Amino acid sequence: MIYYSLNRKAPTTTFQEAVVRGLAPDKGLYFPENITPLPKSFFEHIEKTSNTDIAFEAIKQFILPEIPEEVLKTIVEETLSFDFPIVEFNNKISALELFHGPTMAFKDVGARFMARCLGYFNKSNTNDVTVLVATSGDTGGAVAHGFLGVKGVKVVILYPSGKVSEIQEKQLTTLGQNITALEVDGVFDDCQDMVKQAFIDEDLISQMQLTSANSINIARWLPQLFYYLFAYKQLKSKYKDITFSVPSGNFGNICAGMVAQKLGMPVKHFIAATNANDTIVNYLKTNSYDPKPSIPTISNAMDVGNPSNFVRIQELHDFDFNSLKNNLSSFSYNDRQTKDALLEIYKNFNYVADPHGAVGYLGAKDFIAKNQNVHVVFLETAHPTKFLDVVETVINKKVLLPPQIQSVMGRKKNSLRIKSYSELKKFLLKENR
Repeated sequence: MIYYSLNRKAPTTTFQEAVVRGLAPDKGLYFPENITPLPKSFFEHIEKTSNTDIAFEAIKQFILPEIPEEVLKTIVEETLSFDFPIVEFNNKISALELFHGPTMAFKDVGARFMARCLGYFNKSNTNDVTVLVATSGDTGGAVAHGFLGVKGVKVVILYPSGKVSEIQEKQLTTLGQNITALEVDGVFDDCQDMVKQAFIDEDLISQMQLTSANSINIARWLPQLFYYLFAYKQLKSKYKDITFSVPSGNFGNICAGMVAQKLGMPVKHFIAATNANDTIVNYLKTNSYDPKPSIPTISNAMDVGNPSNFVRIQELHDFDFNSLKNNLSSFSYNDRQTKDALLEIYKNFNYVADPHGAVGYLGAKDFIAKNQNVHVVFLETAHPTKFLDVVETVINKKVLLPPQIQSVMGRKKNSLRIKSYSELKKFLLKENR
């Protein structure tokens, strides 16, 4: 597969080069040159196919032969070592649970897949690769765990001080080994801007090999299409018109779902459910893209004012606003509405959601109100115990910590404080000596 930059000012490249670079030389995101639909028979018989076979068939066109078939099958099997269950609330709405991995967040899939791809590409490389990643919450922990101990790979994670939950912070600051956490005096957008600046800093990249594990990286982004296929597999025999409501921040997750749609998955619509960071909600109303500084909320993984992956969604729709609007709805909710939804879900369905899932639920409800003959699946992207202070206060009940969370709670936080890009650059050059 050939990959090109969405800024269209850089040479086309291979999957390996796109993964290792992260961002194209012209600052653009990489995108596959072709997306070939899977045969209709794939979807006709999907309920009889294992998850690993589904994932391998869906992803192989984007990667073979750069990673040999048997190696890719192993990568897929190791990535998908946990379940992706559907919880049906009623005949109108379901939750797709994506938090059964090692860090209890949907980002485990992309992080584990990318770590294994990069490990394969780096097995004969004598130079270290530094994975530089910004996180608004769950990305950091998933990347840290996915890359822990990978030979020849150093991981540097930037996160906004005081704006991730205690458990999220523990997951990205307590592992040690090849993982370093940098605590930034600012918001997520500041962290993301520093990462982007590093990738275009000629002085820096001439001295070290940098890549990103944010969803801007093709190997982090694309595997997220797997769980849409898994959801379709589970619901295909029950519902004809399936729609997904996706809690959306940087828009990589929902974009991957649209790639599954391009592969032929029979889904008619997507809902981007956002918190107070409503850049895309406004875009769909006005056809004017006006990013703004991010606003802190209780659904912090979605605190993104300028979603990087939205340009990929535009590319999937040939930058045709009407085509995009026909395929995507978007709604915004404040913290009060999110808390009300957490309580409603608990009282009505005896289900404990996290704040991000609650936003997805609200998006599903609003869409169903105007589209009666649909079944909407909202994505429950993180385990509720990662947001204990919010969830327990709202539902007035203690939530038991699962083993994955218990294992990090007693560990000592280890992070370095930085305020500016110059401090980041100084740290990276020092580490590279």
